[in-house]
Amino acid sequence: MSAMQLSRRLGHSFNDESLLTLALSHRSIGPSNNERLEFLGDAVLGLIIGQALYERFPGAKEGDLTRARARLVKEPTLAEIARDLEVGPQLALGSGELKSGGRQRDSILSDALEALIGAVYLDSDFLHVRDVVLGWYATRLDDMNPQKLEKDPKTQLQETLQSRSRPLPRYVVIEESGEPHERFYRVHCLVEGFETPFVGEGTGRRRAEQAAAQQALEAVK
Repeated sequence: MSAMQLSRRLGHSFNDESLLTLALSHRSIGPSNNERLEFLGDAVLGLIIGQALYERFPGAKEGDLTRARARLVKEPTLAEIARDLEVGPQLALGSGELKSGGRQRDSILSDALEALIGAVYLDSDFLHVRDVVLGWYATRLDDMNPQKLEKDPKTQLQETLQSRSRPLPRYVVIEESGEPHERFYRVHCLVEGFETPFVGEGTGRRRAEQAAAQQALEAVK
């Protein structure tokens, strides 16, 4: 698929094609990469999805909207959208990332999608990039009901312990390894009354903490 075909799939024809090239350039290829565009795109995406949820669900509470936004902008969701748009084959990666299957890695795909959002924003304006992004999210937004979303494991564990007048859990990182852009974490969740800590692991501290909290939640309940 050519850059022009990708642009059509994205729903935006770039006036400055160098922005598209930069958005698809992973940090592994050198200093001219998509990290700054990713930073910008993350902020733009949060505003677009936040506004969409605010307007669609006037009766939803702040906590419900927060959980819905988190669900829609989390790494696996962004990676799914990137795959739908066939972003992976267009990425410029260093040889190490190519050999390790970087084109299909959630973290790389999600970062690239955020960078593309930043690039479209710089190449146009907020109203246009909002329309583009909402087009990508149309089905997911139609299927969303913030008031029926289950809370994440960390929140559920905290609320369960509070309801029983028990101390809150503590999370301790016991292992951190891997490349700077693909850190692996192993975390202990310490809950009063349980001698053995609950262990969670994953690429990203938050993901590891959520995994540990899920283990603790099942034991506490």
